[in-house]
Amino acid sequence: MAGELFNLTLKEASDKLRSKEVSSRELTQSVLDRIAAVDDKVKAFVTVTAEQALAQADEMDKILAKGEATSPLAGIPINLKDVLSTKGIRTTCSSKMLENFVPVYDATVVERLRQAGTVLVGKTNMDEFAMGSSTENSRFFTTHNPWDLDTVPGGSSGGSSAAVAAGMGFLSLGSDTGGSIRQPASLCGVVGLKPTYGRVSRYGLIAFASSLDQVGPFTRDVTDSALVMNAIAGFDSRDSTSIDQPIPDYTKALNPDIKGMRLALPKEYFVEGMDPGVERTIRTAVAKLQELGAVVEEVSMPHTKYALSTYYIIAPSEASANLARYDGVKYGYSDAQAPNLIEGYFRTRDEAFGSEVKRRIMIGTYALSSGYYDAYYLKAQKVRTLIKADFDKVFETFDAIISPTSPTVAFKIGEKAADPLAMYLSDVCTIPANMAGIPGISIPGGFSDGLPVGLQILGPALGEEKVLQIAYAYEQATEWHKQRPPLS
Repeated sequence: MAGELFNLTLKEASDKLRSKEVSSRELTQSVLDRIAAVDDKVKAFVTVTAEQALAQADEMDKILAKGEATSPLAGIPINLKDVLSTKGIRTTCSSKMLENFVPVYDATVVERLRQAGTVLVGKTNMDEFAMGSSTENSRFFTTHNPWDLDTVPGGSSGGSSAAVAAGMGFLSLGSDTGGSIRQPASLCGVVGLKPTYGRVSRYGLIAFASSLDQVGPFTRDVTDSALVMNAIAGFDSRDSTSIDQPIPDYTKALNPDIKGMRLALPKEYFVEGMDPGVERTIRTAVAKLQELGAVVEEVSMPHTKYALSTYYIIAPSEASANLARYDGVKYGYSDAQAPNLIEGYFRTRDEAFGSEVKRRIMIGTYALSSGYYDAYYLKAQKVRTLIKADFDKVFETFDAIISPTSPTVAFKIGEKAADPLAMYLSDVCTIPANMAGIPGISIPGGFSDGLPVGLQILGPALGEEKVLQIAYAYEQATEWHKQRPPLS
């Protein structure tokens, strides 16, 4: 019975659970079988919790049988990016520093998914401490894109996007600091949503850059994304940046009628070096939105060109501060052979941090150092304000912004590994939204050279409903989201 159940969407699986066509155990077993069959090729998982998952599924079947489950997520097998704290389950950030770290508490989003009745099947691979755009910076192994195993899945949430694309979970949570949900969603042909900063709690999310990080879902379609947002969004007193505003029912935004909506198309997002196939695909998607009745106009957002350099001052600066806690004393890896405390600090951080993490710590420490703070960090924060002002101006007259999610399709593993600057350019279309704290979604927009292309939709702060509506309208008018990777 388990068979091909892993190919269902979350909503389809939920409906079958409630009609008693399938059980949570059957769904969970189907996903675990799929992991056993293909994850040796994809390498999406750092940890698989098969025994616990089946036990959770059995408990959920009892609750479902009594009709006591109220959430549509009850009994659904999921996975989580290994940057979210999970009580009693190893949480590594794909780093040697936390290779054996087992948290004593759940992140708020994990708590909320547990309360909804989801079944956790495992933790997914990522770029170490969420620093990267290809999942090649994991200290354990590189994750492969299910559409072409010789290519990257994007990053830093590449394990989560690859797992959903390959049928190894009906949803996954990732984190997005500069595009780390949307960019891998684009490269793997799934839906990835970055909510408004503060809409979803960051408590229990292991920090990279605190003013930029945001938790959000990977799903197979837009309906599933709305269902997950209903479960995870909301105020959390344990997160000082959490927004205390009512949460709507996001599924009510799924209206395919977008006639008369005004959509901005920023010319700055069609960057030099963009794959011609990506640009053609996005232009075709824009034409489809116009067919559906949307009014699309080209606009200019002049400070977009500074977003990448601004990000690579602010994010490393915050990372430098956040990662100072890993000193080999309180928790995590420690070089026990060091002759003294200071040498212990040096050895621990040298041995347990990878090269990309070290690079960003050094950039951030330099930018924050005496004599350079005003020249770099303070100036970057001022430019960040100008970037946000560009968005504010556009949203005065437009409902949303549309653009490519990534300037390229998935690139070959190793192709950019030796060139950090080329790698950083992978996030050129996604970073501005993090600078402004606004919501954005990447949805399947077509294919180029047989690989997925993501269409990005950005909305004003707390404008997730508008973003979901436009994404849903496009999705319902196309078939791209129904495509599955040719992974046997």
